[in-house]
Amino acid sequence: MITELPLLAAYALLNASRKEIWDAWTTPQGIKSFLAPDCKIEFRVGGAYEIYFDPQAAPKDRGSIGSVILAIQPLEMFSFSWCNPPSLPKIRWQYTHVTIRIREVSARQRQVILLQDGWGTGADWEKAYQYFQRAWQGVVMPRLVKRFETGSINWDKVN
Repeated sequence: MITELPLLAAYALLNASRKEIWDAWTTPQGIKSFLAPDCKIEFRVGGAYEIYFDPQAAPKDRGSIGSVILAIQPLEMFSFSWCNPPSLPKIRWQYTHVTIRIREVSARQRQVILLQDGWGTGADWEKAYQYFQRAWQGVVMPRLVKRFETGSINWDKVN
């Protein structure tokens, strides 16, 4: 029996404008403010959306190598392909899909919704799902909240 992995979701509630949140996810300066120390972003459909979590690593191990932007609805939603971590070499170069949505909650608050799908089946895919569940919910979204509460991350001080 094949067990399908569910849609992965992560959320953040921010006191920030839609434009500030959009820029955090869609510009190199924004990415460097909370997500990773380096990146390559060509913000257009088909353009690169490579996030380098470890810029000093071998090129194939730096981060989301080969990820591209799939769809854009300015200030509302964008989606991109996303590769698996180097710790899962059998499925490293198989890509899932990530969608970022920004929703109005109140005059001051916005909700960021991150959805990831496109999972395969089997033990490695289950490990990938667990990895990204921890990463998005336990690291990325809290860093995004912190970025808007206290400012950008100083990558020289992050382990």
